[in-house]
Amino acid sequence: KRPFEGSVVVAWPCTRATEACLRACPAACTCSSVEQGCSVRCDRAGLLRIPAEFPCEAASIDLDRNGLRILGERAFGTLPSLRHLSLRHNNLSFITPGAFKGLPLLAELRLAHNSELRYLHARTFAALGRLRLLDLTACSLFSVPERLLAELPALRELAAFDNLFRRVPDALRGLANLTHAHLERGRIEAVASSSLLGLRCLRSLSLQANRVRAVHAGAFGDCGALEHLLLNDNLLAELPAAAFCGLRHLRTLNLGGNALGRVARTWFSDLSELELLYLDRNSITFVEEGAFQNLSGLLALHLNGNQLMVLSWAAFQPGFFLGRLFLFRNPWRCDCHLEWLRDWMEGSGRVAHVPCASPASVAGLDLSHVVFERSLDGLCVDPEELHFTTYSPLPSPEPVATTVSRFSSLLSKLLAPRAPVEEVANTTWGLANTKLSDSLPSCGVGVLGCKVTFVFLFFLLPHLGGHGKET
Repeated sequence: KRPFEGSVVVAWPCTRATEACLRACPAACTCSSVEQGCSVRCDRAGLLRIPAEFPCEAASIDLDRNGLRILGERAFGTLPSLRHLSLRHNNLSFITPGAFKGLPLLAELRLAHNSELRYLHARTFAALGRLRLLDLTACSLFSVPERLLAELPALRELAAFDNLFRRVPDALRGLANLTHAHLERGRIEAVASSSLLGLRCLRSLSLQANRVRAVHAGAFGDCGALEHLLLNDNLLAELPAAAFCGLRHLRTLNLGGNALGRVARTWFSDLSELELLYLDRNSITFVEEGAFQNLSGLLALHLNGNQLMVLSWAAFQPGFFLGRLFLFRNPWRCDCHLEWLRDWMEGSGRVAHVPCASPASVAGLDLSHVVFERSLDGLCVDPEELHFTTYSPLPSPEPVATTVSRFSSLLSKLLAPRAPVEEVANTTWGLANTKLSDSLPSCGVGVLGCKVTFVFLFFLLPHLGGHGKET
């Protein structure tokens, strides 16, 4: 009996917790007992205000997709066990300072997709000292009060993309425990040297799809722990020489979809642990020697979608590039300067799809199919730049009238009245394929018409000759 009695004693607290969870469940919600307490689901319930009471044991409350507009002070009462609170896709326009008081253990707060929530008071998140994740996605925020996040010393992750920020919020500075910051798809125009001060634990920063035109020197100076930096799809045309200096733990750097015209050797000098480098969809025409020399651990380099005609092996020396290289959608000139790349493609199998744009003799071929000839002294010979001429087997178009053709036509008209119809036809046809002298009629003695014709032609020829020069 002892094992049976013991099992009843163990199950009794669970039963009591389930009963308490169901007993205090709001009418429009569903509640269930979970390992950490009580889960309350009020999503899509058509609520226009916060329920007056929640189970005291509530560990998670979901109020997504309702019609909530305002959160008053202590909007949720006192819930000592609450760890997860979600208010996404509502119509929140104002949150009273102190609305989240009474939630001492709250670790995740999701306020995403409240498009009317355009302003937050500096004391909005007061008393949330345990908060680790804050989601402010798509809230139409123009700015964040500088002291707003200072009340959140434990904050690890901030999601604030799809907002209207024009600069990196000053509120981020000094968040010593922040590890992830999502600021993509906004209107941020620059990363200033003071934007990221004090973020010594930051491991992931996303600024993609903003309007960033400038990254100031030293902007990432305090971010030595950064592992993933996304700056793709912005308006960057240039970077400072030591743009990423000190980021020795960086593993992913995405600079794709910008307006960069060159790749400098100083940009990546400190990135010895970099694994993924995206430089695709830029306007790059030149890569400096040694630009990738320290990237010996690189798994993939994306240079596709640029304006590269040549890529020197010196860009990778003295390091040794081991990863995959993506080079498609570039106007490659497949001459001897790319012979090393052709050999590498054959030997490693880690480079593919390098279509040639020139010289003409290999245009349209993939570089892997180009055969480089050798001179007598063993040097590489560039493929020929062919000059094609057009040949058509069809009859040529009617030529432009010349002096001879005009003269022949005039002569035919002069002689036509004195010849039978059949002779005129034959004479006109023959003029196109004979010399001028052969085209003149045979003039016998005493033929007055012929003499008059010659006199006329004597005065006419100089005029026709001058006109022919102009044509």
